Amino acid sequence: MASRKRPVADASKPSTLTLADLPAGQRCVLDRLDLPEDVARRLMELGFLPGHEVVPGMRAPGGGPRVFRVDGSEVALREETAARLYVRRDPESDLVVL
Repeated sequence: MASRKRPVADASKPSTLTLADLPAGQRCVLDRLDLPEDVARRLMELGFLPGHEVVPGMRAPGGGPRVFRVDGSEVALREETAARLYVRRDPESDLVVL
């Protein structure tokens, strides 16, 4: 039986996966913030720093903001904001129940 090589992620390519794409409980590592400087600075003050773990949580009823666990806190973000936070999956982590 021939073995197939698995593709290896190229660290030089920017991530296209965003916080908005992930299911609840899927741990990830924040890669970069593609937001205006003032908004990015505020999120970084709240713990959304590149290299830090983020865990998406549940969404508010009616498609409202979604909760994310970061740096020991839970922060609600709009879908538009979460779609501009690029992440990479943590290959060593499992789903987390929030």
